[in-house]
Amino acid sequence: MAKGKNVLTTGDVAKICHVAPRTVSKWFDNGQLKGYRIPGSKDRRIPVSELIRFMKMHNMPTDSFAAGKIRVLVVDSDTKTSSALVETLQTKADYEVLTAHNNFESGIIAQRFSPHVLLVSLLAKDIDATGICKSIRAQEDLETIKIIAITNHLSESESAALLQKGFDGYIYNTADALEVISKIEEATAIIY
Repeated sequence: MAKGKNVLTTGDVAKICHVAPRTVSKWFDNGQLKGYRIPGSKDRRIPVSELIRFMKMHNMPTDSFAAGKIRVLVVDSDTKTSSALVETLQTKADYEVLTAHNNFESGIIAQRFSPHVLLVSLLAKDIDATGICKSIRAQEDLETIKIIAITNHLSESESAALLQKGFDGYIYNTADALEVISKIEEATAIIY
């Protein structure tokens, strides 16, 4: 599996799980393994995070699975806050983490780095978090990225509006390492 590949074919999954491609197709067709079909084709695609969830649920060994470290892109114009968050994610969870300090950098780095999770600050005045979210969602090769907003406390309606805009979740306190790591693991559906 190529580095940065977030979506797998049934053939890729078959090699990783040491089964025939037809077995993977059966798992997909009966709903055990989630993914999507290519429009106008019968070809199936399975997100890496879904495969890991499936393998762990069925007690399949994942150590031969070449997923590598979870890749996180932190987008925040406040270098002090972003540096502290990067340090936390690298030391406490052993994630591979990069930072971007504006919308332009976030797009370029997301293309090259192909993160599993994008943490974007809604608190930064010079970052258009909603624009970043729309841009990521519009690109087919980046659509599996989970986008988590860094924000202050939200009302119920504000939380619902954020999720409707395409965000996968939100974090209130980036100083709470357990909360941040928990949200990232929840978003990527990796169960430890």
